[in-house]
Amino acid sequence: MAAPADLPGGVREVKSAARTLELLELLAARQNRPARLRELSEALEMPRSSCHALLRTLAKYGWVRTDASGTRYGIGIRALLAGTTYLDTDRCVRIAKPALDTLGEHLDETFHLGRLAGSDVVYLVTRPSGQYLRPYSRVGRRLPAYSTALGKALLAELDAGELDEHLPAELAPLTPHTLTDRAALERDLEEARERGYAVDRQENSLGLRCFALPLHYSSPATDAISCSVPLARLTPARESDIVAAMREARETIDQAAVAIDPGLSDA
Repeated sequence: MAAPADLPGGVREVKSAARTLELLELLAARQNRPARLRELSEALEMPRSSCHALLRTLAKYGWVRTDASGTRYGIGIRALLAGTTYLDTDRCVRIAKPALDTLGEHLDETFHLGRLAGSDVVYLVTRPSGQYLRPYSRVGRRLPAYSTALGKALLAELDAGELDEHLPAELAPLTPHTLTDRAALERDLEEARERGYAVDRQENSLGLRCFALPLHYSSPATDAISCSVPLARLTPARESDIVAAMREARETIDQAAVAIDPGLSDA
């Protein structure tokens, strides 16, 4: 683990708090795959005794759960409760959800709201299609921004310096179609700016094409909405209808967000 770093304001990072967060994030990233003590201590380069003590403390307070044997660990229910509180108190989520529900009712496709977080995009709202029930996305899922329409719509809003902060050193492929060359990705982002929306061409999930527009209640945009459509039923006319409907939804969301908090547009 890296040495403690200076935080804004000259405050020194608390090593125990940083380790706790790293452990919780590691468990969350494993989704439904519980881990043994040895796996976790090695992944975090933490002494096994320290890792065990931390796990037992987090388990006591519900942030970590164990299996019947007490030897495998997973993320606990307290993490769910904290995440639910975040969503329940986020004004932009509350504003966007009805608009996505309306889009879903009219077009019966899968719609999302996502937020840029570091080099990832996090799904905050998902409105699934009644025609396509594959559980490829869910609230709370994190995906590399460069591989998704949501992420690319937001990356396209950034200048070169800001873009560097949101891209990993290596663009790892999620599918054979993922853009893993930095120059190719930058060309794609330029096209998204000119077009007005980003497109994911099976770059994150095979068989799907996704379209995304940034929301402009903040600048640069941190949130975007997207639509995922199986290629089997996608036509140019369908794409045009979806993008037009999403533009209208974005206007509705942007206006509502700024009406509730005028300061959002200055953020």
